[in-house]
Amino acid sequence: MSKIKFIKTESDYKEALDLIKVLLSHDPDPSSDEGEQLSLLSTLVQDYESRSLPESLPNPVDAIKFRMEQSDLKPVDLIPYIGSRGRVSEILAGKRQLTLDMVRALEVGLGIPAKVLIRKPEIESNSEYQGWDNRLVAEMESRGYFGSRSLKKHSKLELLKDFFSSISAQPQMAMMLRKSNYRSSPLTDKRALIAWSNRVIQKAKKIKVTKKYKDGSIDLNFMQEFVKLSSQENGVILAQKHLKDIGIILVIEPHFSKTYLDGAAILVNKENPVIGLTLRHDRLDNFWFTLMHELAHISLHYNQDISLFYDELEIASAGLDEKEQEADELAEESLLPKAKWEVSPARLIPSSMAANSLAKELGVHVAIIAGQIRHKGNKYIYLNKIISEAKVRSYFANEKWNK
Repeated sequence: MSKIKFIKTESDYKEALDLIKVLLSHDPDPSSDEGEQLSLLSTLVQDYESRSLPESLPNPVDAIKFRMEQSDLKPVDLIPYIGSRGRVSEILAGKRQLTLDMVRALEVGLGIPAKVLIRKPEIESNSEYQGWDNRLVAEMESRGYFGSRSLKKHSKLELLKDFFSSISAQPQMAMMLRKSNYRSSPLTDKRALIAWSNRVIQKAKKIKVTKKYKDGSIDLNFMQEFVKLSSQENGVILAQKHLKDIGIILVIEPHFSKTYLDGAAILVNKENPVIGLTLRHDRLDNFWFTLMHELAHISLHYNQDISLFYDELEIASAGLDEKEQEADELAEESLLPKAKWEVSPARLIPSSMAANSLAKELGVHVAIIAGQIRHKGNKYIYLNKIISEAKVRSYFANEKWNK
């Protein structure tokens, strides 16, 4: 796409997505020319998607329950809008449809749009599955998410219902959507993130873990010692095993084409938290920073009412919510302590000799230090050889890596 233009065709759409990916990698200032281009392209892509993809509205019962959760309401609090305790119970169970008077009262009293409330409840929420992008479902099929079943012999609805039924189906998917923290581009398909995280959970369930995670096991001291595994030849595999020994499951699952996901901390099962990594960048420094970031979420946010932290780490740190800033700070301190960085020659001279010296002092792989030097000093033209030679995907050869 030589210039930004109105998106009319699928080809225009793909070109726009490619250009957005390039702009995101530059992490532009919002007020810069590139930042304004990114904002404009995002608007154009969202407009195209709203025109080309059908609107998907939530189930009215799910919408009421979501508003109850947001406002900390109990079923008894719905009596003024619905009528009686018995009717409230029937409505929330999907056994009775809302009347017009109920719809009007709920729209005025709770702010739930009437167009959502007047839809007929669907016990299996078929409409939610129907709204999934066909391209996303085709990608799920190509990655084996549906086993031997295919779109040639089964409908999209059948495949999605079967896929999600393996982890408690729609209720868990809805919960995950409500209790998720997103560090992501506006263009990221959140349904792709949900499909990805459910796949990670499926993989995690197949891993036998004998120990339950104990809250407080992860702290700065643990992380600084843990990252020293990186200095060993098979440090990536040792890290996976060590986490399993303390009740944390590390799963590798490549990202979807319309996401820029690096990793996620999944706290659906508090007894055995799951960390999912995509290895979107085949770099050891990226592996360790992402892993430390997700461990930081477990350390800092384990007891908060969030089930999932999705992290596209190239999103600019400026403007991030407090939880993401905290996780960034703890991850960076675990990899390269501020006190060490402030007095290191590498701070002034980003050379391979300085990087190796600092890595040896800290007992970690030099690629980690090289990555931190580039990040802290905003000097991404340096130390390319160290960064590019330290690969990580080869340790997980069974995965189907995106080209």
